[in-house]
Amino acid sequence: MTPKLVLFDCDGTLVDSQQMIVATMTEAFTKLGHAPPDRAGVLSIIGLSLPEAVGRLDPSLDVARVALVAEAYRDTYQAMQFRLAETAPLYPGALDALRTLSGREDVLLGIVTGKSRRGLDAILETHGLTNLFSVLRTADDGPSKPHPFMVVDAMSALGGDASQTVVVGDTGYDMLMARAAGAFALGVTWGYNIRDELSQAGAQELADDFAEVPSLAMGLLGAKE
Repeated sequence: MTPKLVLFDCDGTLVDSQQMIVATMTEAFTKLGHAPPDRAGVLSIIGLSLPEAVGRLDPSLDVARVALVAEAYRDTYQAMQFRLAETAPLYPGALDALRTLSGREDVLLGIVTGKSRRGLDAILETHGLTNLFSVLRTADDGPSKPHPFMVVDAMSALGGDASQTVVVGDTGYDMLMARAAGAFALGVTWGYNIRDELSQAGAQELADDFAEVPSLAMGLLGAKE
């Protein structure tokens, strides 16, 4: 029997990490003598892999300089991990929704994120979420969103099918990735993109509260609650 897959983004979907990401990116640029990007700019690139995000924030940087800023970001993030629960809290209702979905015999959960595997592992461990997910795909595994690689690879790892897979995310990158993979796209409105941006990128349903996620996901997958 083909499992139903619910694949979550991390930043802006499961955890409210904007404070940490903005502070870390600011320090990374400043440490290397570059003008830090503004807050709106940083929030606009959340979801992308780190090198692509840095390159978009400052297109004047060459490949070598982008790599240096990205490495400074990773070092700063690592140093801040002891404050993860404070600087990247779970969104209200996230844990209950994840437990509801993971408790279904026909559903497997996964994560598809632009974070590094090290950063994702730290988040999951901090919030006690590690055992809820059957597959993790990060920026370390392949092309950045909105490329469909992470979704396709997660489906392959779990024996899933696009017709039985939904991606839950807060940015247009997530929605574009889902649709490019042939999966369903469920947008959440508490993250870093507004409703119109999610809809324009292909969101088929929108959740305004985490309590809505299980029923909306199962509805897209044609499953009974």
